[in-house]
Amino acid sequence: MLSVTHLADPDNATFVARLVPGIDPATIIGARVPALRAYAKESWRERPEEVLSFLTRLPHRLFDENMLHGLLLSQAKDPGQFLDGAEAFLPCVDNWAVCDSMSAKPLRRDLPTLEAAARRWIAAEHLYTRRFGIGVLMEFFLGDAFRPDLLELVVSVRSQEYYLEMMVAWYLATAVTRQPGTALPWLAQEELADRLSVSVRRKAIAKCLDATRIPPETKDLLRQVRAGLPRR
Repeated sequence: MLSVTHLADPDNATFVARLVPGIDPATIIGARVPALRAYAKESWRERPEEVLSFLTRLPHRLFDENMLHGLLLSQAKDPGQFLDGAEAFLPCVDNWAVCDSMSAKPLRRDLPTLEAAARRWIAAEHLYTRRFGIGVLMEFFLGDAFRPDLLELVVSVRSQEYYLEMMVAWYLATAVTRQPGTALPWLAQEELADRLSVSVRRKAIAKCLDATRIPPETKDLLRQVRAGLPRR
């Protein structure tokens, strides 16, 4: 039976508990992500039946077990297995760290299926399912597979939930880096930017200003935009 207890790190547990407020610290044993990722890889290679058994045991009690679960799904070889597993697991995700540790890489060669899943997840009511769906579009659909309607799908997300606003902002900042001609107007041109909340615009601009791949002249423009935003 798979277990994370041998990866416990009490010092790291204290650090992680500060990063994921709202999670019971008693459920965090401090397993480090590189160790969990290596354990997931080893488990798929040497104990696949135990992996499959672990993936059916939801919900988990420990935060670290949820982290392992997401990493195991991310390393699945069977795209269908990943998709079914994600559908079962996402409603159990209750924090940004577990959400963001999982990747839809097993579906990267089937972008139509992945896009359909991302759209479905973004339309869900569950906060972290929606966040994961936006993350999928950010990871796999800002390169050759980019389309403006996918960006419009993300900016149409309306929520006052901090962790969802942050993901929309993160997506926009990444889009400004990778698809500046399409994405930058959503922050800089009023007729488009007015469709975003001030909160999301401020968060996205802050991320752009921190980015190393955005040119200085674009950052100067965004500073001007930020200066003109309402304080609230």
